This record gives sequence, structure tokens and C-alpha cells, in this order.
Amino acid sequence: MTASVMLQGAGSNVGKSLLVAGLCRHFARQGITVRPFKPQNMSNNAAVTQNGGEIGRAQALQARACFAAPHTDMNPVLLKPQTETGAQIIVNGAVFGTMKAREYGSRKADLLPAVTAAYDRLSAGCDLVIIEGAGSPAEINLRQGDIANMGFAEARDIPVIMIGDIDRGGVIASLVGTGVVLDVADQARIKGFVVNKFRGDTSLFHDGMKMIADATGWQALGILPWFEAARYLPAEDILDLSGKADTKVHAGAVKVAVPVLKRIANFDDLDPLVSDPNIAVTLLEQGEPVPADTDLVLLCGSKATIADMAYLHRMGWAADIAAHVRRGGHVMGLCGGYQMLGKTISDPHGIEGPAGSIEGLGLLDISTILEGDKTVRLCTGHDVAGKLPLQGYEIHMGVTTGADCARPLVCIDKDAGRAVGDGAVSANGLVAGTYMHGLFANDAWRQAYFASFGKQLDSHVFDDVIEQGLNDLADHLAVHMDMTEFSRIAGL
Repeated sequence: MTASVMLQGAGSNVGKSLLVAGLCRHFARQGITVRPFKPQNMSNNAAVTQNGGEIGRAQALQARACFAAPHTDMNPVLLKPQTETGAQIIVNGAVFGTMKAREYGSRKADLLPAVTAAYDRLSAGCDLVIIEGAGSPAEINLRQGDIANMGFAEARDIPVIMIGDIDRGGVIASLVGTGVVLDVADQARIKGFVVNKFRGDTSLFHDGMKMIADATGWQALGILPWFEAARYLPAEDILDLSGKADTKVHAGAVKVAVPVLKRIANFDDLDPLVSDPNIAVTLLEQGEPVPADTDLVLLCGSKATIADMAYLHRMGWAADIAAHVRRGGHVMGLCGGYQMLGKTISDPHGIEGPAGSIEGLGLLDISTILEGDKTVRLCTGHDVAGKLPLQGYEIHMGVTTGADCARPLVCIDKDAGRAVGDGAVSANGLVAGTYMHGLFANDAWRQAYFASFGKQLDSHVFDDVIEQGLNDLADHLAVHMDMTEFSRIAGL
């Protein structure tokens, strides 16, 4: 039988996603065919798979760690929040519907067959499946009908390893307390625990590890020191976004300012910028103005474009961006950010929220109507200015038209070898946008784009940063975790 183990958290954002990625790379380097799996994810930072579906960005990184292509079977249920109480539901990579949290809570058990079927297909082709839970099983109010944590572990009789985050404080209480609140059957599934994100001398917590082990009966598998390079690896949780804030302050750095929207989506577009030593990224939180010395304002995607456009106005960022352009500064919009650069955004059918429309920034002569089928695809093409080859992906709703579309930013390869213009560029060249995500991950284009307004970057290969990060993470875990016991628990 295929070996399998599930990492669950004593709280949210304890580092499960990166631990799964590091473990996947560790075992893959040993020649073991390993695959990641997450039954249910909640994230607006999605990835597009080769079979044309959506999964969480973390599962795409974990697949890469396994030297495998991302597949929808790795994350069969994806929740994409659109409002404070509702989300778009993606099942097996495709839109299933939109539900309020209460409705989803009453219907999630209906999705368990789809989840177990995806797991069965995935596990049939590999030696080891490393599964990531969601949130925490300590939220026992959500246990009935659960498909994300213990409910799935029970359905496929999977052993569990619990992860605690010591950086937040209270890790002993969170781990021991998790065991206390679970019912007897769920308690019995937990075989070991790991304490993550330790800063300083790990020997200072050896007594704490023993206390946890004595109180729970779980096997202590290690104390993991803080892994600084995690900030350079793609993250999917909005809580991880603050870790992308940059510390590079040298005089020659290109300064990029990014307003953090309420429903910011696909912010993996920031990763190539953060990893480049010659680019300093500033994340603008509520109430913070666009710095006067900014070279580029970057507007990322959004899962609720009209609501985030209103937020952009309320925060004063619309006025700041207009002043930035008057000073000769550049603005780039990607996907939802591209739509915000236009004159209007209309949602006549209430796809992303209440039906209505809103004025955009008016920096491009375009307008967007949110209608039609959702586009989800990997794509290739080239930029119009320099004919440089591009790889990226599309994941959006809406049709954008207008005079500035006659000056597309990129050309995307379509069926039958046709290259179709996408996006728009203002007449003065300061403002541009496109539906193609992943632009900045194209190293040659990234250098050429910043060079077009006088900002020279040294050669920097983003893929090398990711690969080095995954290898370093695997080495980090191999040193600080008991891999022999981990393998035994998994059934290797």
C-alpha cells in the first residue's frame, strides 16, 4: 500500500505548507515517488494546472518539490473567499458554485467522495503521499462533516503529525490543548509532533518537548529553527504576505509599491520581485500612502474587483497613484489590477458580489464587464515591445475593451498558433496592464521592463531561487527532524 501521513496544525499558519514542500523535496531526492495532497484549501492565491484547473498555490510549489507537474487531484476542493461570509467553491479544478459559509458548512460532507476519489487516484501512482490539513482540528465546532482534517484522516485511516508554532507563544498549551479537546478516536490518530519557527538556541526547549510528549503520548519529532529563506518561496496564505515586505534599502534598488487589497489574489506575482536583490518591495497597508520615491506601483489581482476598487478609493490610494503618474511614475496592473486601471468595472449579474458598477482609476481608456466564462489556462506568448518569449497563466472573469487595447502589452498564443494581443498600454507609456499572470517571473522580460524606464537590473534567475530554496528547506528538515521516525509513522 502507498505510505501516507497527514500534517495538521495546532493553529492556523503554523507552517504546514512549507513543511510539506520540504518533506516532498527530501523524499523525492531519495528516489521516492512522492506527491502532495490537500483535501480542502482556502486561498485566493491559486495556481493553474496542466489539465486546466485551479489548485492552491502551495500545492503547486509542493508538486514542484516532488519534481512533478501540478494536478487538480492534489487539491480537490479550493475555497476562494469573495466576501466576509462567502466564497467561490472549486471542485476538481472547476467552479462548483458560490456559497455562504453557513451553507458550505452544512454541505461540505457531500464533497467527501470527490476528495477521497482524488486521493485514491493520486496515491495509486506513487510511493508516498504527504497530506496537508487546513486550519486546525482543534476547531472541534467544525468536526461534523469535516473533510479538511480529522474527517479525511478517518476516511482513509491516515496517521497524523501535529505542528505547533512557537513563534506565537503558548506552543505547549496549543499542542497539549489540541489533544485534550479532540475525541478519543481523533486523539489516537496523532502519532507525533513538531515544534516549528524556533528563534535562538533550540536546546532551551528540550524540557518543553518532553512535557508535551509526556502530556500527549505523541512522539517528539523535532524542533525546527526559523527558516529565513521561506520569504523567497511562493506563499498562498494572506497571513504570509507581510513576510514579503522588503528590507533592501540600498540607493540603487528599484522601488516597487504594492497596495494590499482586501481580496488580493494571485500575489505570487510579487515573488520574483521580492527575490531580486535589486528590487525593494513595499507593501502598503491600510492608511499608508504611496511613497514619493516609488518607481512602480503594482496592482495585483483581486477576487472581488469592485469591492477592492472601492477600498482603493477609501484608502486614498487612487489619488496617490494619480499623483504618482503625474510625476512620471509607472503603474502596472495584473488581472483584477488591470481592470482597476480603466474607466469603469461593471458586474451586471452579481458574479463577485452585489450587481453594480464602479469608476476605476481612469488611467487607461478601457472598461470591463464581468461576464462570460471563467478563463483558466496556462499560456505562452511574447511581449509586444521586445518580442521576448513569455510564460504565464490566466485565471479571470471579465471582458475588457477600449481604445488603449489597440496598444496591447503582450501577445498570448491561442489555438491554431494564433497570437492575440492582451492588455493595454497608455499613450505615454507610463501605465500598462494585462490578464497574464507570471510576467515578472520571466527574467529577460523583467530586466527589459525596468530598463525601459531607466532602471538597470543585474542578471537574476528566479527559478534558481525557488530550486535553491526547496533544496535548502529539505536540508533544514533533514537536520532538525527525526526522519527515521517520520518514515515509520508514514509507513515507508
